[in-house]
Amino acid sequence: MFRTLLFLFFLIVACNNPSSIKKQQINITISIQPFEDVGDEAIKYVQASLKKYYPYVEVKKSIPLPNQAYYAARKRYRADSQIHFLAKQTPKGFVTIGLTNEDISTTKNSLPDWGVMGLGYQPGLACIASTYRLSRTERKVQLFKVAIHELGHTQGLAHCTEKFCYMRDAKGRNPTNEETQFCTSCSTKLKEKGWTL
Repeated sequence: MFRTLLFLFFLIVACNNPSSIKKQQINITISIQPFEDVGDEAIKYVQASLKKYYPYVEVKKSIPLPNQAYYAARKRYRADSQIHFLAKQTPKGFVTIGLTNEDISTTKNSLPDWGVMGLGYQPGLACIASTYRLSRTERKVQLFKVAIHELGHTQGLAHCTEKFCYMRDAKGRNPTNEETQFCTSCSTKLKEKGWTL
């Protein structure tokens, strides 16, 4: 009788203490937002490839590139402005990856306009990936690798030192052909967020 009462006491205490109850994982949806310059084949490839790593991926209707992101001085688009544009359209429970063929850039240290393959904030609601600096013969595969890298940033991942990891820092080059998967450390962090690696 005493043991039963003691068990009930601890059960009541645990139920009234939110910190003692494991939080239920809330999954987001990855929303692919293509801009009008990207073809259907590349979009479908990125979606199918992302679904191998994360189950909830949707594709939105293509839209024009935002005029406010165009940087006339270099005839390209500012990636940070594109992310801001996409983030404003991203509802709760979603993260958006924009896809474009246009040249994109951002500010990097003392360089006011540094060309990039993609950009994502750590963490963030939106990110962007471009085919402009990718190989013509392996463009779809490389676009997926840039996209999953930037999505990794939105999930809180930093750059990784493992050369084969999707989260490797490009350092101004295109090393995507050497990237084959997430490393153990990056995988563990993503699995905690519902990724099926």
